[in-house]
Amino acid sequence: MNPYVRLFFFALVLGIPLTLSAQIVDQEVHRVVFQVTKGEASDQEQVIGQLNNILRALPNAQIEVVCHGTSLPLVLREKSLVAEGITDMLSRGVAFVACENTMRRANATKEDLIEGVHTVPSGLAEIILRQEQGWAYIKAGN
Repeated sequence: MNPYVRLFFFALVLGIPLTLSAQIVDQEVHRVVFQVTKGEASDQEQVIGQLNNILRALPNAQIEVVCHGTSLPLVLREKSLVAEGITDMLSRGVAFVACENTMRRANATKEDLIEGVHTVPSGLAEIILRQEQGWAYIKAGN
């Protein structure tokens, strides 16, 4: 039996009030595709905050962040306002991918990306494929 479940039942038998958090109970791996379409300063900060919130509640989450449209600056070395946050997320296993269609329109190259950020041919197609594989979908922002 899971030690957390054992602890819960032991506390229940003794009448000890116990608050369970998602981290204690939920040890499953959750796969999440995270769509980002906006790249203003507040949007960039919000993305990092939302990712931190997910990882705090679901530490085993497997997350892929898909950047396309006006969100491309989020993952560009020279334009990202949260490059340190992205590097931190990458070190925690979060994957960031940039849409090659968007990059082409912005005249951006793979060398312009923050180290560790990968590309996909189409951001929207990537989201479709992940959803077909059973990944949960989240649109970043408000």
